[in-house]
Amino acid sequence: MSQLELLTWARGTGLAWALALCAAGIVLRLAEMLSLGRSVDLAPARLHRPGSGWRTVFTRSLPPPGMFRREPVGYVAGYLFHLGLLLTLFFSAAHIELFRALWGVSWPALPPALIDAVALVAIFSLLVLLAQRLSHPVKRLLSGFADYLAWAATMLPLLTGYLATHHLLLAYPLMLPLHILSAELLLVLLPFTKLFHGVSVFFSRWYNGNAFARKGVAS
Repeated sequence: MSQLELLTWARGTGLAWALALCAAGIVLRLAEMLSLGRSVDLAPARLHRPGSGWRTVFTRSLPPPGMFRREPVGYVAGYLFHLGLLLTLFFSAAHIELFRALWGVSWPALPPALIDAVALVAIFSLLVLLAQRLSHPVKRLLSGFADYLAWAATMLPLLTGYLATHHLLLAYPLMLPLHILSAELLLVLLPFTKLFHGVSVFFSRWYNGNAFARKGVAS
């Protein structure tokens, strides 16, 4: 397969299959979560706090008291990585053009220099998180193949995207399809690996916040 054929397949059939598998996987996982149900709570609600679930979605995104002081590197690198990934994904001009082509929606892009900076910050933050995982005895013990797979699947689109944009390492006609394929791999893995926390985290935090408010427990 030539580089042009690879690029054509990645931008066409490969992307269509990746999006379909990702969407089907997310629907399946959410259906599994909802099918678990929950036991009937016969106790009367102690408090009525509308919006407590949504408040918990936000508050659980902040470090618990004292944890930032104990684990500053992990928290800072984690926040920077997620912020850099989101900005790169949704505010790169090339990605916005893809969204426009797929779904007919678009919005203003950030300057290319800023996108480069946040992409590099995200890449560096991921490397810091990997080094911390490997050097911390407890985290290293608790880490398995799934953790490193999720790390690699997240790193590859960021790294190949930066290399493709700046025509580094490999020729652009080859690096570009590699970047697209790495993003498609991320889409396929997202519903079936620990990467699914990017979707489930909002549902679980809302549910816990709502349940705790009913019991009168702070969340």
